[in-house]
Amino acid sequence: MVKVLDMKFIRYSNLFHRVTRISSNHCFEYNNSIIFVVPRNVLSRALGPGNINLEKLGSVIGKRIKIIPIPSGIEEIENFVSIITRPIRIKAIEVRDNEAIINTNQQSKASLIGRDKVRLEEMEKILGQYFNIKKIRIK
Repeated sequence: MVKVLDMKFIRYSNLFHRVTRISSNHCFEYNNSIIFVVPRNVLSRALGPGNINLEKLGSVIGKRIKIIPIPSGIEEIENFVSIITRPIRIKAIEVRDNEAIINTNQQSKASLIGRDKVRLEEMEKILGQYFNIKKIRIK
């Protein structure tokens, strides 16, 4: 699992640490949202009472913020993807070898692919880092 951080995400991680007092070196962008990935046992601390840390981070960065738990294995891929892509509804995710097949309805299919396949490429990069998925197909 190779994760590449550029200066922008290092700054986001530093800001996240200053606000939440929790270090997270897992940070990525999907659909104009910044998503921080933290260990499951500190998730509620990272969110803060009444999600105050989410609001602080969102106002400083100027984008939507999500804080999610680190997936423990390939069996959590469906939950991981559904949290990242929320409010898009995913029916099921099937994993074969290094390929993920996402089943959804027609409207959600267009939203998952995005204009010029931008969101599909972002999702392939994210799932490649966390689950070693090389290709994504959307049905």
